[in-house]
Amino acid sequence: MYWIPGMLDSVPLLEVEGLSVTFASPHGPVEAVRNVSFAVGRERLGIVGESGSGKSTMGRAILGIVPRGGTVTVRKLCFQGRDFRAGAIGSVSRRRGNRISMILQDPKYSLNPRVKVGEQIAEAFRIHDAALGRSEARRRTLQMLQAVRIRNPETAYALYPHQVSGGMGQRIMIAMMLVSEPGLLIADEPTSALDVTVQLQVLAVIDQLIERRGMGFVFISHNLNLVASFCDRVLIMNGGSIVDGCAARDLANSQHPYTQRLLAAVPRLESMSEPILRESPKLFLAGASR
Repeated sequence: MYWIPGMLDSVPLLEVEGLSVTFASPHGPVEAVRNVSFAVGRERLGIVGESGSGKSTMGRAILGIVPRGGTVTVRKLCFQGRDFRAGAIGSVSRRRGNRISMILQDPKYSLNPRVKVGEQIAEAFRIHDAALGRSEARRRTLQMLQAVRIRNPETAYALYPHQVSGGMGQRIMIAMMLVSEPGLLIADEPTSALDVTVQLQVLAVIDQLIERRGMGFVFISHNLNLVASFCDRVLIMNGGSIVDGCAARDLANSQHPYTQRLLAAVPRLESMSEPILRESPKLFLAGASR
């Protein structure tokens, strides 16, 4: 299992052993995820791989939202010691939202285009607390919008999804996923459609919330530099399997051939002889966090 004892000061929140996801095809079964095992604590874990490596499918399988036609098998899936496998009674609904939340790719387009964004967040509050009245749900929604550093929560509350920018859309989805106060947040390419400045702003919001709430965070991405700068640990996926894992600060020194090829493929302006990753994880966000 990809877990580095002694590196972290916490026990695992999530433990995964032998996770596989298979899809049927005209040419036979296709294994999108192959016998994956890893653990996540109260940390920032980056999962990196090229398109088609299985990283997004793995995240969906943990949450129980694999697309139709996919078959998930897993020997162990525990969150805080509780069995979250499909055979456990109520396991899928229990782990989704209440314990683990996931921000999907292009999250703004996961919102209902016909409903104001504030009303959608307020609805999430009422789903998780049936006794909550509309006025209290609105109040909490405004507080949540403020928590993700949206400057004018009242104005944002009344906007429709098509009226918000990419960065604001990401923050709105972060707010919605944190309504249930999950212990673990999985983000699938949460900044891929944003420019560099907005990427920093969104990651600064996530960083602040992780610190404040003591959550675990899984950052799924293909951007090696971004993950290495933001995360504590990194797992590398290829062909549906985890092939490498290390502390983020040591990624540039990995000796695994596939990781070396990924590092060599990262575009950069500096001389080829200079190290590709020079910044410590937290320095990356220093300017955006002020």
